[in-house]
This record gives sequence, C-alpha cells and structure tokens, in this order.
Amino acid sequence: MDIKKVCEGLRAASQKLALQNACQKNAALEAVAAALDKNRASIIAANRADIDEARAAGMSESIIDRLLLDDKRIDGIVDSLRLVIAQTDPVGEEVAGWKTPNGLNIRQVRVPLGVVAIIYENRPNVTVDAFSLAYKSGNAILLRGSSSSYKSNVEIVRVIREALEGVAGGVPESIELVEVREHDHSDVDQILNAVGLIDVCLPRGGKKLIQNVVQNARVPVIETGSGVCHLYVDEFADLDMACTVAENAKIQRPSVCNAIECIVVHKAVAGDFLPKLEAKFAGRVKLHADQRAIKYLKDAIPATDADFGNEYLDYECCVKVVDSIEEAISYINSHNTKHSESIISESRVNTRLFQAMIDASCVYVNASTRFTDGGEFGFGAELGISTQKLHARGPMGIKALTTTKYLIDGEGQIR
Repeated sequence: MDIKKVCEGLRAASQKLALQNACQKNAALEAVAAALDKNRASIIAANRADIDEARAAGMSESIIDRLLLDDKRIDGIVDSLRLVIAQTDPVGEEVAGWKTPNGLNIRQVRVPLGVVAIIYENRPNVTVDAFSLAYKSGNAILLRGSSSSYKSNVEIVRVIREALEGVAGGVPESIELVEVREHDHSDVDQILNAVGLIDVCLPRGGKKLIQNVVQNARVPVIETGSGVCHLYVDEFADLDMACTVAENAKIQRPSVCNAIECIVVHKAVAGDFLPKLEAKFAGRVKLHADQRAIKYLKDAIPATDADFGNEYLDYECCVKVVDSIEEAISYINSHNTKHSESIISESRVNTRLFQAMIDASCVYVNASTRFTDGGEFGFGAELGISTQKLHARGPMGIKALTTTKYLIDGEGQIR
C-alpha cells in the first residue's frame, strides 16, 4: 500500500466534505442506505464465502457470530444508518462564545478531525458504521478490516462507493479499504506510523489488536477497550432480577465486548443466589468459581487466577464471592478494562457508591451491560466503546469524530 498516496486522496476528500452541509451529506447517506438494502443478496453471498473459509480454518462459533451477516443484520445496518442521518450534524456547532473586554468576538465551534483510520476485526457491520459516522461528521476514512471478513468488506465498500457516485455532490473517494493479505500486517505498521497523513486511528477488536495499536502507534489513537465486564449482586439485590440480568448480559450474545465475563456476589446472598443462577443458566454457561462460590454450585469448575480478568467471549463466566461492596468495587477496578459494569441492588446508598467509585465508561444500576452500544444510546451507529478518559469515553458517535477550533472576529484590535 502506498500510504502517502492513499492518505493524500483521503485528505482531498475530507476537504470536500468539510464544505458540505447537512442536507448534502444526508442525501448521500440515504442513497447508501438504499443501495445496501438493494444489494443485500450480493453482500450476504460475499459474507457466506468469508464464513465458509472461517469454519474451514477452525474458527470458533463465537467468532463466526461476529462475522455473520444475514437479512436481519442488514436490516439493522440500514436502520442504524438512517438513525445517523437523523442525527444533528455536529459540524459548525457553536460550543461556546463570548466577547472579550477589547471587543474580540470568540466562538468555539466543532470541526471534523480530517482523515480517520480504523483497524478492526471480524465484524463487517463496522465497515458501514465507521463510514457513516465519518461521512456525516465530514471526515474521510481508511478502513483496515481483518482477512476473515475481507470479501464482505470489499462488497460493502463497492456498494457504498457506487451509491455515492450516483448522488450529486457525493464524495466516493472519502472511503478507502486496505487490501488485506493473510499473515501480512505491514499495512498496519504503515497506518500506525503515518504521522501527518492520518489524524487519528481507532482500534476495534480483541486485546491483542488494541495493545498493538496503542503501544506502537505514532499517530494519535482513541483507545477502544476489550470488554472484561462484571455484574455485582449486592446483599440487597432482588435475586430474581439478578438472575434475569445475568442471563441477558452473558447469554444473549456472549461474543460481544459488553457481555459480562464475571459475576461478583455478596456473601450474604451467595447461598440463595448461586443455585438460582445455575438453574437459570441451565447448563448453557461453563462457570469457573472461586473457593467460596463453588460450594453452592453443582457443575462449576474451580477458577484459576487466569480466569479473573479474562475476556472469554464465549459461554463461560467466572464467579467470585466477596465480603462487602467495598471489596467488590476494589476487585472490579483491579480486574476490569474500564468498559461496562453493573450492580443489582435495592439500596440507594450502595448503588450510588458503586456508580461513584467504579472506574469504567458505563456504570449500570439494575440493568444489563448489553446496553453499552451506540444504537442503544441513540447514536445510531458507533465507532467503538472508548475506555480511555481523554477526548471521548463510552460509545462513540458522531461527535467523537470532531474537534473544535476557535473563530475570532475583530475590528483591527492589536495587543
């Protein structure tokens, strides 16, 4: 890949987009939504080829689930795209404004970042999500998906570009897909070292990918974290609610980053709750239990140190019993990835303590962590879940791809 040539083309495209108004961008995105809907058969066929290769390579079914595109998921992609269209265009938004004593008018306004790169694994829906958020916020985007979803991504990008070419004012050159060669990651190194060519890079995938980007990038990075998420069942919990939330948070889609990987239980309710939990899971989840939890469970296996803080991304979960909410908070903060945590409790004091002291981008009370998602937060799509504290945190929607600049109007003032 000639990274300089690719990024120069994207830079020119971003400058075109920066001059477009919301109506122009929305018209282009609506054409893309219609094209994705119309071309779903070719997209699903390409995806089926990716899945066949993944299964032949022995990939787990949890990864296959991440790869899969069917009619229902394409419906979801199109719906998410239309939610992005309905979002207010952030470009040009006045964040603050004031007049100085010497008469200068100062305005802080939102502007696009410019050229954005995203390096992601498996999920081809990210191709559309990342493109739509970038386009709406006036940014050009460089996509580097994984080899496992390459055929799907190629077809999706083809459909997007053709749709943009058919719209007056469309900017098809604002999206580029890196040609992926299996076992060759030299293109990733080029992206991470494209200082002055790429304004920000986002990793979205497993722990290994994210660490590689964060540790080796010379361009700015917005870190999206792996999801070691916890559910804490407090001594004042409604145990039936706790079982229902645990089932949803672990089983509904275990391969995603907002699924729980550990259930922490207060000792006062462990004897009642854990048998209920095991019955609720009905053999669908392999439980790795610590010494205090295992005596209440029939089919659990002893947990090792490696289980605590592990992201299973599968039908597995670890269980830990604690003496107090303070111990639960300390344990979670030392083993989580700052993603999403939840407490089940009827105690307002305990729930507020949990929300105040847990270090994570999203902290829930009496609800499943599965809601940490751009669509569920009303953003339409998302670029990922930022687990860092600078620039963006939590689900990243349109505004996460903007920065601000100051516009100063004067009448000849000098200092």
